[in-house]
Formats: sequence, C-alpha cells, structure tokens
Amino acid sequence: MSLHPTVRSLGLVSLLTDVSSEMIYPLLPAFLTGSLGAGPAFLGVVEGLAETVAAFVKLASGRLSDRLRRRKPLVVAGYSLSSLVRPLVALAAAPAHVLIVRLLDRVGKGVRGAPRDALLAEVTAAAERGRAFGFQRAMDHAGAAVGPVLAAAVLLATDELRVVFALAAIPGAFAVLALVRGVREAPRACGSTRVTTARALPLEPALLRYLAVLALFTLGNSSDAFLLLRAQQAGVPLALVPLLWALHHLVKAGTSTWGGALSDRVGRRPTILFGWGLYALTYAGFAIAHAPFAVVGLFVVYGLFHATTEGAERALVADLAGAASRGRAFGLFHAVTGAVLLPASLLTGLLWQRFGAGMALGTGAVLAGLAALGLLLFVPAGDGPDPRRVV
Repeated sequence: MSLHPTVRSLGLVSLLTDVSSEMIYPLLPAFLTGSLGAGPAFLGVVEGLAETVAAFVKLASGRLSDRLRRRKPLVVAGYSLSSLVRPLVALAAAPAHVLIVRLLDRVGKGVRGAPRDALLAEVTAAAERGRAFGFQRAMDHAGAAVGPVLAAAVLLATDELRVVFALAAIPGAFAVLALVRGVREAPRACGSTRVTTARALPLEPALLRYLAVLALFTLGNSSDAFLLLRAQQAGVPLALVPLLWALHHLVKAGTSTWGGALSDRVGRRPTILFGWGLYALTYAGFAIAHAPFAVVGLFVVYGLFHATTEGAERALVADLAGAASRGRAFGLFHAVTGAVLLPASLLTGLLWQRFGAGMALGTGAVLAGLAALGLLLFVPAGDGPDPRRVV
C-alpha cells in the first residue's frame, strides 16, 4: 500500500530541513569548544536547554492544534522560524550567541513537531502508522546524511565554519516552500463540542506510564554532540566528523522505514526493546572506544537504534491516544522527552568534565537498561489501537 501524499510531502520537508540543520549541528561542538572557547558543560547547557524549550512549546502547540480546524498553519510557522534563525549562528561572536540561536531554532521545532505528527497520524491507517512514521524519520535522516556531506565539501574549499553555517539558509528556504505548496490538509470539525471533548477526555493510564518510562530512558540519552566530541577524542579528524555524521544518518535513512514497519508486524514494545538494547550496548562501546575505526562501527549501530525506535515510539503514542486528544498526546510525548534532555545533557557534561567520557557514557547505558525493564513491566505491547478511542 502506498503512503498518503501528505506523508510523502512531509517527508520531503523533513529531508530539506535536515539538510540545513545538519550542515551546522555536527560542527557546533568544535565551533563552541574551539572557536568560541566554551567547555563541555556549556555544550550540555546549550543542547539541553534548547531541547527543553522546544519540549514545552510542543506541549502548547499540540494542545492548540487539537482546537484548530487545521494543523498546517502551526507546522508552517514552526518550520519558517527555524529556517530563518538557524543560519544566524554564522554571526555568533560568543557562546551565548549560539545559545540564543539554538533556542529560537528549537522554538520553531517545538511549534511544528506535535501538530505535524498528529497530522501524519490522522491521514494514516492504524495498521500502517509504524511504516508512515518510519518513512518520515527516514526522510529526515536522509537530509541529515546529505547536510554533513555538503558541509564537508564546503570545508574542502575553506576552513571557515561560518561560511558553512551561512549556506545552510538555502535548503531551509526550499523546505518552507515545499511545505507551503506540497502539504494539503482537509479542515477538521471545530467548535464547542470538539473543544470540550479534547479538554475532558483523560489520557490513557498506559500512555502516561509509557511517557514515564521514556523520561527515564531520555535521562541517559543526552545530546549527540557528546558522541561527536568523543569521536574527535578517539582520533577522528575534524574534517571527517561531518562525513561520520552523514554515515550515521545514512544508516538511519536506509533502515527507519523498515524499523517502523517492523513494529506494525511484531508489535511496538518488542521493537522498542530491541532498539533500546542496541542503545545500551552502543553507549557502553563509546565509553571504552579509543580508535577511529571502533567509533565508526559504533555510529553505524547507533543508527540502527534510531531506526528501530523512532517510528515505533511515535506509533505507540498514536495507538494509545484518542483522536480528539492526539495533538495533546504528541505534545506531551515531545515535552517529556525534550524536557528531560536538559538534566540529561547537564548530567553527561558534568560527569564528563569531572570523571571523564567513560563514566558519562557508561551511565547512559545503565539508564537505558533500567528503562527497558520499565517498558517491559509497565507498558502494554501496543500491537494496535483500541477501536473505542482511535478513529
């Protein structure tokens, strides 16, 4: 069965957006700690605070999108803000400037995230949701693979990171254009009845337990910027870091649709458990890795973790949430996982600075194992939605 045109269009938007974003992201650790003189702890502040801000904006935008006739205006607003401010990191003269740009960029992500996911869920049959979300993530990662390659190509011509950052404006502009012209949404019923229902209908206890387990997992899942920093420590040259990041995303792009579809066949929970197991093993490997080739292999396996969890995690949210509160459910999903990124990144940064990379990354592996146990004990498999709540 072919994917809905809206799913394909949103995939293209994600691809172009991540081309822009990932021209910048893998170079930020070097830019902050090298050019601007910040330390690992500040890197944790930047990434953790930016994602936390995005998380709470997602919570508000998800609730708002349940009350509007269309979700698309919020999606357009979010992508537009990010595409506008992201390249301004090229003008940063101090670490605080990077923090401001990242905050505004993530506000844009927060505005668009939950409405986009709710829109995608609404146009997809329940039995195909894992595949649809997996496809969206695959396109996102395809763009994330192209972006670092473009960044590396620019760095071959100039060592100036600011030039790379400025050029990231081009694919961002095309992403907004593709969204405005390509994504179509039929207006939904709106009015006092729908608003009252969205406010009164409580979220499923199983969904709340699931979000609590996700929070525990995310506490050990700090910013990937630390893994890029670890790659440099293990001997990967700075000029090759974007290519390593591209390889990681290429793995995710090639396997995410399969990973999401796997959850449609064998169930959400088994697929997520498998992915979290890969995560724990990968972080344990990063904790002890000291050779560039080992780091390359770990980034490949890390890509498989993302492929087997991202689509399945979102599909499980859709399975457990009612149609009238789906935007709220996705907003809460993003809020929980995003808000915990601040303490997670701070924890990793402080452990790294005080005890070294091994302790910081090993702690992430332990927390992932505990979260997997919680998922197994307290969260239903989510093989399909409750027909009384999902339409």
